[in-house]
Amino acid sequence: MEEKVCQSCGMPMGATDETFGTNADGSKSTDYCAYCYENGAFIQDVSLPEMIDICVPHMVEGGMNETKARQMMQAFLPTLKRWR
Repeated sequence: MEEKVCQSCGMPMGATDETFGTNADGSKSTDYCAYCYENGAFIQDVSLPEMIDICVPHMVEGGMNETKARQMMQAFLPTLKRWR
């Protein structure tokens, strides 16, 4: 089974809905995480390059090299629903 990831930032969403954002009707969003999406709207109005800049430090904090993290995000994020 493929791991579900946020279709905005690429964060793994986990096996439960704890990290899911919320739709306008209060239901859980299966596409976006709680850090990106709330009440049916994106929390931050950012461009793709800005989202990459937001994600890279979290990956570095997790032990990844900054250059590698940036390259990964530049390749991966444009494939996600929000950025297509």
